[in-house]
Amino acid sequence: MSAIRVKICGLKTPQDVAAAASAGAGYVGFVFFPKSPRNVSFEQAASLALEAPVGLCKVALTVNADDAMLDALTEAVPLDMLQLHGGESPERVAQVKVRYGLPVMKAIGVAGAEDLAKIDLYSQIADQLLIDAKPPKDADLPGGNGLAFDWRLLAGRKYWQRPWMLAGGLTPDNVAEAIRMTGARQVDVSSGVETAPGQKDADLIGRFTSAALSAAG
Repeated sequence: MSAIRVKICGLKTPQDVAAAASAGAGYVGFVFFPKSPRNVSFEQAASLALEAPVGLCKVALTVNADDAMLDALTEAVPLDMLQLHGGESPERVAQVKVRYGLPVMKAIGVAGAEDLAKIDLYSQIADQLLIDAKPPKDADLPGGNGLAFDWRLLAGRKYWQRPWMLAGGLTPDNVAEAIRMTGARQVDVSSGVETAPGQKDADLIGRFTSAALSAAG
């Protein structure tokens, strides 16, 4: 089996970035969504991105962002990828790819088998896919809610045209099982490595990454 790549999302401090890099993560995510306890300013994110060692992919999570917001973001923060975590249409994903010249990861919420068709659709456009648990209708956040979906929905599937990442309710204790059940080669975690909303824990980051990487054997 090929190696697993880990994304630690919602980082807010230099210590968070250092912990993710030290643990062997392949991606770090910065959240630009004011309602989130993980939200950072452009200035904070720029400083954090400069702390990231070469080779660590820096991802910006945005939610239904317009061109003005993305223009300002990409001008202020050195990024490697844009993550669209709202209700962006396939046409919008294509527009963002062309306008900014960065790889685009599209998040897709899954609650049941009826949601899998969206994965097939967006796999024709996005550079990567993030398959997450669909948030409850009354949720304030589109992700980072600590919810998992039924991983059996992905078991044994013929996978999509693009690299994809499993998210939603992953923790150091269940990530290896999730990888074995779904065949995921990439995993994303945010609340699962926190001691409180928005407060990352270096030990949990290390345990999560170690468990994920060990599942590749």
